[in-house]
Amino acid sequence: MAALSVFLLAASAGIVFLLGIAHLLLTFRGSAMVPRDPDLVARMQGVSPFITDETSMWQAWLGFNASHGFGAILFGAVYGYLSLAHGEFLFRSPFLLSLGLLLLMGYVLLAKRYWFSRPLRAILVATSLYIAALLVAAV
Repeated sequence: MAALSVFLLAASAGIVFLLGIAHLLLTFRGSAMVPRDPDLVARMQGVSPFITDETSMWQAWLGFNASHGFGAILFGAVYGYLSLAHGEFLFRSPFLLSLGLLLLMGYVLLAKRYWFSRPLRAILVATSLYIAALLVAAV
């Protein structure tokens, strides 16, 4: 396992970690994640999803965004830590390497379909670094 592969994977994980932190902060601070239409916010606060009346669409919106941020933070922290502290273990685990790649590819698909250009570009960079790490490690 080359030091370059460790660096590339850690950089990939770092990007995802920072995206998760940013997403979590933007969910609870400021107005970045608030719809521009105040009437829509009011409707979201007053309507519950079919699955339950114990929450509103607004509370679910906040919760989904927060859990999405936590997931990105978890991925970045775990894969960053494993690459730097236990690189031999990580790079010898086809399961963990495949799982990480599948998650990143899933994020790329979601970003392309549902998000906007900035997170798509960041996820594409993170995925490219991850793939580069795998290629360098395979040589």
